[in-house]
Amino acid sequence: MPFRLPSARINWVTSAFLGCTALGTIIAVPWYLWTYGVDAFQVVLFLAFFAATGLSITVGYHRLFSHLSFKASWPVRLFTLVFGAAAFENSVLEWASDHRNHHKHVDGDDDPYDISKGFWHAHIGWILFKLNAEPPRDNVRDLERDPLVVWQERWYYVLAVAVGFLLPAALGWLYGGPSAALGGFLLAGVARVTFVQHMTFFINSLCHTIGSQPYSGRCSARDSWIMALFTFGEGYHNYHHEFQHDYRNGVKWWQWDPTKWTVWTLDRLRLVRDLRRVPDEKILIAQVAEALRRVEAHLASPRFPLADRTGQLILTMQARLRDCQVRLEAWKSEYADQRDLRIRNIRASLRELRRELRAATAILDRMGVPV
Repeated sequence: MPFRLPSARINWVTSAFLGCTALGTIIAVPWYLWTYGVDAFQVVLFLAFFAATGLSITVGYHRLFSHLSFKASWPVRLFTLVFGAAAFENSVLEWASDHRNHHKHVDGDDDPYDISKGFWHAHIGWILFKLNAEPPRDNVRDLERDPLVVWQERWYYVLAVAVGFLLPAALGWLYGGPSAALGGFLLAGVARVTFVQHMTFFINSLCHTIGSQPYSGRCSARDSWIMALFTFGEGYHNYHHEFQHDYRNGVKWWQWDPTKWTVWTLDRLRLVRDLRRVPDEKILIAQVAEALRRVEAHLASPRFPLADRTGQLILTMQARLRDCQVRLEAWKSEYADQRDLRIRNIRASLRELRRELRAATAILDRMGVPV
């Protein structure tokens, strides 16, 4: 008997909205471009609204409100709440509650966008269908104390329509009359909403499916530099799940993370403060520990007998790693004037550990072990 989803479990309003914006992007936008063409104003308007709403999700909804990665002045909070609403991804209270549940229950039944239920479910199915009872929103009590957050919750739908659709149409009208207003509505409104939403959805689906896991293999989250290019730096998802309160996702200086650069710039302008970042030593220890775990997993296979030299090398690295972890925790409680020396000592130990890891990797390469 074929599976049928009861109509009562379909989120009809959300499904209709997502369907209409997708069809508008696929059908109405190409028709407009064919009929009226496109000029620099429409391109700039689209990019401006894409950046404003996309960064409001990544800077505001995600790193500021969901993870408390920094503290922000009221103009920054207001901007991200207003333009975050224009992304049509729900109020910040709903968004942050779902996201905190995702981190707390990742890959489990209580994960709202659990990838183990399938790519489609993680990407958009969890929004279209109400498969489980709505969880209580008791994990965002801290956000409910912010008057601006409460204000956005009350006026969310008005803000979303006014800023997301009417404002670009009005700007188009001022620029070039009715045809430009239609272009603003379709390009900076409808198409932009579709692109920003799927940018977010792909973090929940693709970044739990493809990519590397340099920091931890405990959950399905993965780093993808390709996804980072299209998501304002959110693609470094394995790092984010291991160190979720860091204001950075692309922790290396060369990694593409416009959200990190935006927060850093706002800090220099004194619009945000108290940026949270994980110590470099702790990040390196996580990388080395995950590399050792992968090595052990490969060598546990009977196809790869463990040579005495390799086994001894791995045991040595494990001992040194544990020593570094103990020392890293120890210096946190020391006085500031002693801390610099301990940091230098730990860094020296970690550099030596990385050299040993490279040597072990070279041995494993010669053995044919893919690491």
